[in-house]
Amino acid sequence: MNPSAALSSEIFRIYIGILLTLLVVGGGLIAVLRWGLKRDVGHAWQSYSSWLKMVPLVVLGIFAGRVPLIVLLTILAIFAFKEYARATGLYRDWLMTGTVYLGIISVGVVSAIYDPRLHTPGWYGLFSILPAYVIAAIFLIPILRNRCEGQLQAIALSIVGFLYIGWMFGHLVFLSNANNAYGYLLYLIFAVEVNDIAAYTFGKLFGRHALRSNISPKKTWEGSLGALCVSMVLPWLLRFSFPQFNALELILTGLIVGITGQLGDLSMSVIKRDLGVKDMGALIRGHGGILDRIDSLIYVTPLFFHMVRWFHDFCNSLVLCS
Repeated sequence: MNPSAALSSEIFRIYIGILLTLLVVGGGLIAVLRWGLKRDVGHAWQSYSSWLKMVPLVVLGIFAGRVPLIVLLTILAIFAFKEYARATGLYRDWLMTGTVYLGIISVGVVSAIYDPRLHTPGWYGLFSILPAYVIAAIFLIPILRNRCEGQLQAIALSIVGFLYIGWMFGHLVFLSNANNAYGYLLYLIFAVEVNDIAAYTFGKLFGRHALRSNISPKKTWEGSLGALCVSMVLPWLLRFSFPQFNALELILTGLIVGITGQLGDLSMSVIKRDLGVKDMGALIRGHGGILDRIDSLIYVTPLFFHMVRWFHDFCNSLVLCS
């Protein structure tokens, strides 16, 4: 991945065209609603204006190359964990929080460096075993403090924070090493957002039955099934993203995005409901925080990553050889 490779990649160019078209159409619809139909579009404009900032940032990160993208995604993971740590109260324990920060940075580092044995981008062996080292470091903290009372909550929050935000999301970071990185990354980011929008749209139009009333009252079965249907069709419509996929892999890709994308969103809702907060942050107007925006990707990415590993030799799909 580098600027010249991006410009020569047909996949990258097609996605740029799709994203630009959607942004133009979205802006046009908001303009018609605001000035043509005199509707209140305040919330829609907030959300749209945030997309005008987020889309170029992600595209520029992918365009810049493998290492700049890894740095960008690692920074996003750090800020997402910061939101989680502040919301859960873990942020008060600077040593636990700092250890998780180091763990997240380590995910980025092992994704960026070359495997010392295979001399290929990304040290997958260390990436896969990294949770064991980070968890051991987290448990080491109360031992060094010679303290046991009240430590279990901080340990549990730290482990969940690293595994959930640092390592699971880190699979998206590691996908930057794939031969087909443009296809995988752009499809996952695009498809997960389409899945979220489809769930909201179908829920608004047809929603009658609450999906999980105590966790996310506005989500409905109708919205969930509508999003799943859209996600099942999308791999076929965007098949250029992964021309080496067969029919089974396209079906599995649709299921992974359509089901686990929603599970990621619901899982974050469990945490937010328990904490009594609406959003994990307020950095992105109309969207909440970074963690609110990437929660669906957290589930989708590792499952998609390992599906690719299962069906394709790393030498052909992820640059790596097992």
